[in-house]
Amino acid sequence: MGKLSTHVLDITQGKPGAGVKVALYAVGPQGRELLKTDVTNSDGRCSTPLLEGDALKQGKYELIFSAGDYFAAQGVALPEPRFVDEVTIAFGIAHADQNYHVPLVVSPWAYSTYRGS
Repeated sequence: MGKLSTHVLDITQGKPGAGVKVALYAVGPQGRELLKTDVTNSDGRCSTPLLEGDALKQGKYELIFSAGDYFAAQGVALPEPRFVDEVTIAFGIAHADQNYHVPLVVSPWAYSTYRGS
């Protein structure tokens, strides 16, 4: 069975993004449904998979990371409004029997993601 996981890398400090709030939504014809919220641990990861086994289904999802709040808590001087605040990554799960790892590489000025396994 597959699983969905994530982690956050703070490229301004070259370290894991610990304490980042993460929200996972399923996206369907009726809109978004909140499935789970979590906070990254000291390694920048959620301690358990966001979805796994029968809970991981083919479909569209969104991960929303509270990056602006994380950088503010780190003491980073941010403009108002913040350039990077809530980062939304919209992605699809095509094969529920595979592992999907959706990391966020982030600074106050840019972010990137990719599909890991």
